[in-house]
Amino acid sequence: MYLPGQPRDPHQPRPAVVVSADGRNQRRDDYIVIPFFSSGRAGPTRIPVSAGSGGLPHDSVLFCEQLTTVVEDFLADGPLGPPVADELLERAVRAVRRALGETVPES
Repeated sequence: MYLPGQPRDPHQPRPAVVVSADGRNQRRDDYIVIPFFSSGRAGPTRIPVSAGSGGLPHDSVLFCEQLTTVVEDFLADGPLGPPVADELLERAVRAVRRALGETVPES
């Protein structure tokens, strides 16, 4: 899925991974997502992801410190590809916890 540009936002829509629970997503009209960027330095809250994962067209970086909630109307139609691996979601959740200030060991 692609996040849309916001009004007066010069950025193009970008892919994102939905991290909110399926049950929550079915009952709400918004989703908790983490955006991908085409470049950026890897770090404790940034995860490099290879092209093809979840349908990504090119190597990208998941910026877990930019966790956000978007309403369904702001999302492009459907996912880019198959779901990302559970291991990537687990790493993303740990990185979000780090961004919030929690000490989280690597696993």
